[in-house]
Amino acid sequence: MWAALLAALLMVLGLQATSATGQPRAAEEAAEQVLTWTAGDDITKYTSAPATAVAGPATIVFENSAATGNTTGMPHTLTFVTNDPEYNSDVQLNILANPFDDQGGRHTAEVTLSPGRYLYHCTIPGHGEMKGVLVVTEGGGEDTTAPETSADVQGTRNDAGQYVGAASVAITATDEGSGVDRVEYAIGADGAWQPYTTPVVVDRVGEHTVRYRAFDKAGNAAAEKSVTFTVVAPPTDDRTPPETSATVDGERNADGAYIDMATVTVTASDTGSGVNTIEYAIGDGAWQAYTAPVMVHQAGTHTVRYRATDKAGNVAADKSVEFTVVAAPPQDTTPPVTGATVEGTKNSDGAYVGNAKVTVSATDEGGSGVAGIEYSLDAGPYLAYTAPVVVDRAGTHTVAYRASDKAGNTSEPRSVSFTVVAGGGVPAPNCPEYDERLTVIVGTVDSGVPNRVTNNRCRIGELIEDEKEWTSQALFLKHVQEVLDRLLAEGVVDKREYRAINKAARQSGIGRPGQTEGYRTIMDGSPESFAKWEQVGGGSFGLNPDGSITSGTTKPGLGMLWFPERKYGDFSLKLQWRDDAPGTGNANSGVFVRFPWVHDHPEESRPEWVAIKYGHEVQVFDSPSGDMYKTGSVYGFDRVGLAGAGVTQKGTWNDYEIRVVDQHYSVYRNGVLINEFDNIGGQEFEPPRSDDPGTDGRRFASGYIGLQVHGTTDVVSYRDVRIREL
Repeated sequence: MWAALLAALLMVLGLQATSATGQPRAAEEAAEQVLTWTAGDDITKYTSAPATAVAGPATIVFENSAATGNTTGMPHTLTFVTNDPEYNSDVQLNILANPFDDQGGRHTAEVTLSPGRYLYHCTIPGHGEMKGVLVVTEGGGEDTTAPETSADVQGTRNDAGQYVGAASVAITATDEGSGVDRVEYAIGADGAWQPYTTPVVVDRVGEHTVRYRAFDKAGNAAAEKSVTFTVVAPPTDDRTPPETSATVDGERNADGAYIDMATVTVTASDTGSGVNTIEYAIGDGAWQAYTAPVMVHQAGTHTVRYRATDKAGNVAADKSVEFTVVAAPPQDTTPPVTGATVEGTKNSDGAYVGNAKVTVSATDEGGSGVAGIEYSLDAGPYLAYTAPVVVDRAGTHTVAYRASDKAGNTSEPRSVSFTVVAGGGVPAPNCPEYDERLTVIVGTVDSGVPNRVTNNRCRIGELIEDEKEWTSQALFLKHVQEVLDRLLAEGVVDKREYRAINKAARQSGIGRPGQTEGYRTIMDGSPESFAKWEQVGGGSFGLNPDGSITSGTTKPGLGMLWFPERKYGDFSLKLQWRDDAPGTGNANSGVFVRFPWVHDHPEESRPEWVAIKYGHEVQVFDSPSGDMYKTGSVYGFDRVGLAGAGVTQKGTWNDYEIRVVDQHYSVYRNGVLINEFDNIGGQEFEPPRSDDPGTDGRRFASGYIGLQVHGTTDVVSYRDVRIREL
């Protein structure tokens, strides 16, 4: 996978980074300074990184290899941020290093640094803590000198030197080294430091101290300084004290007591000289300056007194509020208890005929009560449960369910699985397409909207008909709008979702000239496409620079790469494969189809064996000896010899099409039909296997797609995997 990520390497945005050649550079060609970053297994920090540098040319070295501590093959990037105004933006650098890349994980770039600070980090998701700051100073040495600071107090003064009405404090800072980074100020001995941007205006009557300091870009801090001055009120004949009031807020119980905490908010107004100070006291305690609402946590009955003084010195009469605080009852930490029942008419095999009705229940013993129940059908999105869920599509289904209480506790998901067979007088929904993906995807564009079931029992994606061969894009977009107008009116989608699906339809290109037969590409050779597949069991597939994937080159064992995003019923699957086995060996692989969800399967602990036992494998194997099932065989059920397969030379790409309609399988190699197989009752593995689950377990009407990895010597490559529902 890491090698796959390397294929998407964007070495540099704007400025080209030069990869190391492995050859020593001549001393006279070396840059003035070399700055080295290293990475290892840790995804929270770089193993080493420079803190300072000198302005001018520099060689940046980024190494992520076994030599620097990387034992897992984890890729890392070194990226300079260029969109943060607090940092320099003139170096555009984005290097992806991987121990398995063609440079062995060591890369270099030539850059020119400017005085100031550069912010760098790793852009790979999950590596968010890998970041830091590089401080660059002017040539001639490291900046160790702090900024120079001063302050000037301005305003109208009386004969005693006091400021009348207000004083304005202007702060200045200069730095001849790396430059001033920021200036801060605080009012009073205990005031919090705040960023300084404009002169600080102080209009409260009394003596004041304004502290200030500055920092340069090299991190040097100027010593704290301060100015002290007195503000007096302008001459006034104001003799009226301020008006005051207070409110008490918080959660209250039935008796009116505040649970856990009461918050007292005091307000004061003065139409004369203006409010100067507000004070409060709790009970018989001392008066304190009121700057923010007062929070009282202690259980018991409390009195909060308050008063205010205006700038003319008039003091309002004391007032008070009284209230009671009680401890909160024990918190509900117990999630609801859930259960589900499945009802319907069952046949002799235990399958539900026509439909199955799933009823979900939930009770809450923690005391807060059930807030809501959700369910998910066949690994789809969780939806609000308001009535029993009726499932009438033939096949094996799983309904997962969970519940939340009013205290925010959510139960662990539970599930029930069952099989529905046709019959019972309930017709299956007449949906234009079959689409059980989690979100509405139009063509290859994901709208992000949940692919929920609509009022006619079809999913939104099934009504879009994006796999139909439309004669023009305008006709397709008109159809999509008609569908969305109806769903909006029915309340199935909201306006935001309406716009998102419409946008995806426009971007999909469906209906434009050159549309390819309605096939949806599910692996196109890009890292984004490859990341949608999941490896289970042993072995591995790696993504190659040409967009193909190759099996079994780094990790031994039998396993499978499968596409978990959706199930397929009747379909045509097209891909290309190539025999890349070393020496005289042959590729041994296969394409798995129509197998169920591989995780937590009730009858199989190893996920890769779910496909083997409950789906079908269409074989890829051109060896003249060994296994009796050659290319085109349905493994364990239907043999095809090499003569029928039409063997090509090793290293040659083969076109493969697997067409499945109902229970009829057709296999084409390079356009030639080489096998037809009917999956009928009574069939078991040939020769018999003790772990064969039986015919009924194999006759799924739909399932997932997977590619087998057989081992490190049976090497096979695949590319251009496309599918079209029939």
